Amino acid sequence: MQIALTGATGFVGSHLANVFWEKNWKVTPILRDDLALSSKDLAKKINGSEVIVNLAGANIAKRWTEDYKKELYNSRIGTTIKLVEAMGQMSRKPKIFISTSAVGIYDDKGRYSESDYNFADNYLANIVKDWEEAALRARQINIRTVIFRFGVVLGKGGLLAKMLPSFKLGMGGTIGNGRQSFSWVHIEDLIRAYIFAVEHEDLEGIYNLVSPNAVTNKVLIKTLAKILHRPAVSPVPIWVLWLTFGEGAVAISSGQNTIPERLLKAGFRFKFETIEHALRDVVSSIRTI
Repeated sequence: MQIALTGATGFVGSHLANVFWEKNWKVTPILRDDLALSSKDLAKKINGSEVIVNLAGANIAKRWTEDYKKELYNSRIGTTIKLVEAMGQMSRKPKIFISTSAVGIYDDKGRYSESDYNFADNYLANIVKDWEEAALRARQINIRTVIFRFGVVLGKGGLLAKMLPSFKLGMGGTIGNGRQSFSWVHIEDLIRAYIFAVEHEDLEGIYNLVSPNAVTNKVLIKTLAKILHRPAVSPVPIWVLWLTFGEGAVAISSGQNTIPERLLKAGFRFKFETIEHALRDVVSSIRTI
């Protein structure tokens, strides 16, 4: 199996690439310089790849200036458009294109599956809408397309890597009142879902890639504090997030309650279904580093 992968050096991409290599699948990283190539030259680089995985996207956990908002957009939509154009020029098209999305497309008022269209009306949700639309263009050139809407990914790196130092000092706490929903997925289940999509040719379209059991931010924080045997009594006021991240505070302080209805119906089973099981596993793995 030959796989071309954007975002190969990131948190999720590096984990995916390592597992692909362990399966003796050949991985071709698509680097930032490659994305600056013409579509024709990019097609030559990834020609022969049976799977294209798109994980590119600038980090949302930064201050959202007007310039950075453009980077957030172009790193996702621009990259996806370039990939689809390149795939259209490959002499042998890939069997599947797996692109990334986010549960941030939904509003925070209900519990949603892929059949719900209760979308938020903010900059992040609008990015996600355009991101998905760009990826689905691959269908027009007869490429099976899967889009995974990520929840927060729990593993060695990402959110937990940023949270643990303050927790170990006894300075952990909720964001605001902690009532916002928290949809999450363990990195191992995420990787298994990618392999599942590659190996099951009937999978196509949009899938929520989240555990079946979303929690609240308060439950997340209390569970982590319990595992680490530390207090969690230092909530982060929302206004502090606005001072730090600007408009990006909306993406960090809000939350979505989502369920992976389509994956479950397809026969996929999650190994990590509860937040405590997932956090204990991740914390244990981090302590062994």
